[in-house]
Amino acid sequence: MNSVQIRSAEKALSVGTWLIVAGAMLFSILTVTPLMARHTPDGWKWTAPILPLVVDAAVVIVVRLDAVLARLGGHGGRWPVVLRWMTGCMTLALNVADSALKKELVGVAVHAVAPLLLIVTAETGLAYRHAITAAQVAQEARQKAEQAEREQAATERREAAERREREEREHAAALAREQREHEALLAREQTAREEAARREERERAEARERAEREVRERREREREQQQAERERLEREAAQRRAAERREREERARRDEDERQERAERERAALLAAGPATGKQPEEQARATARAAFQAELSVRAAAELTGWSIGWISSRYQELREESAARRLEGAHQ
Repeated sequence: MNSVQIRSAEKALSVGTWLIVAGAMLFSILTVTPLMARHTPDGWKWTAPILPLVVDAAVVIVVRLDAVLARLGGHGGRWPVVLRWMTGCMTLALNVADSALKKELVGVAVHAVAPLLLIVTAETGLAYRHAITAAQVAQEARQKAEQAEREQAATERREAAERREREEREHAAALAREQREHEALLAREQTAREEAARREERERAEARERAEREVRERREREREQQQAERERLEREAAQRRAAERREREERARRDEDERQERAERERAALLAAGPATGKQPEEQARATARAAFQAELSVRAAAELTGWSIGWISSRYQELREESAARRLEGAHQ
């Protein structure tokens, strides 16, 4: 049998076993529950189905774990056997107890069918699974042995082919080695002739190079002299440019100092005018506000000097702050 047929047989065994277990559990619950209800106090009759459910749960555990262990080829020891037979006997006793108490032999026989079938099915299914597992192990061992024999034969064939190829390669290598030695001898002779020719050519080339080197050195000396003259002229031109730049910077600094002095005098004049008797013209008011801002006067003092409102002066101060921040940022970037 192949693996597909074995899996199909295991599936049929598993489905049949669980159908019998499910039927036996349902029959047991329907049979035992009335018995438990008659032998339970009135306030606890709702607990009647608990006992058959507990016993049937043990049956499910036994069947399921036995199936797993059998599939793995293991054995749980004596306690699974004890549990299996104990649950089977409990199920049988609970199912036939009602008929036995009433001394109905036919009822005992009828109610004993499902538990006995469950017990026998559990034992038979376990035996079947052990047999299937053993057969699978034997089949796998046989297949592995056959595979090992095929691999051994293939290995021997491959080694024989490799040995033949190695011998052929060694023979071809010997022929190639002899051919290479002959060619190497011819090549050495040719190399010796070429080396002599190259040596003569190299001597002629060295003589040409010496002559060319002398010419290059003479040209290089002339070029260095010209370069030194150009550098001297460039240094003189750079010195002149530096002197002119310093003169321009000095003139610009003097102009800037004069401009700052003039602006300072104008700012002092605007601030010295005192509080305005009326509202100054806008251009004059802007100039006064700028002077007050640069002098770090308060908004109220600037408003008194220009005659304009504090809000208008606050707006001018804000513009001047933004302008000052922009100039600082531009200076930082530069």
